[in-house]
Amino acid sequence: MTDYRRYRVKSGSYFFTVNLQERKQKLLTEQIDLLRDAFREVKKDHPFQIDAIVILPEHLHTLWTLPEQDDDFSLRWRQIKSAFSRKIELGERISKSRNQKQERGIWQRRFWEHAIRDELDFAKHVDYIHFNPVKHKLVKRVVDWPYSSFHLYVRMGLCPVDWLGFEDESLDYER
Repeated sequence: MTDYRRYRVKSGSYFFTVNLQERKQKLLTEQIDLLRDAFREVKKDHPFQIDAIVILPEHLHTLWTLPEQDDDFSLRWRQIKSAFSRKIELGERISKSRNQKQERGIWQRRFWEHAIRDELDFAKHVDYIHFNPVKHKLVKRVVDWPYSSFHLYVRMGLCPVDWLGFEDESLDYER
């Protein structure tokens, strides 16, 4: 078994990419209310701040800040994935290894994380998150994608409604 290590910072901010197992599905946007419920459910027992988020049909990107002296983002992801999966009707393709471990076949087992280093790193990742639906050609304008914290940023006066973002090749974190 691989010895998989993650970089952890207590009270840190992290950028995540989380994917469905079947990348051709649209489960996350088709079941957006169930996904939102899963996030709310986990946040009750294990608080964290969602600084930015975008939900695409088969993956999501988000930036979180964890509470004081807490670095356990893995527990939160495990519980979010589990809470969402329990609400989804059975029927997905399940590999032999997943079946032996009594796992569903909805999510990829792992997720990708990046510990945010400073304010510029934070800002670049927020921009990457908000621009992602345009990058994937789901919409032509950032404002047209409904499943994004971009709309909150506009309401808070942090971004103009016509913000287009940028495509920075150094932030190509697609996994």
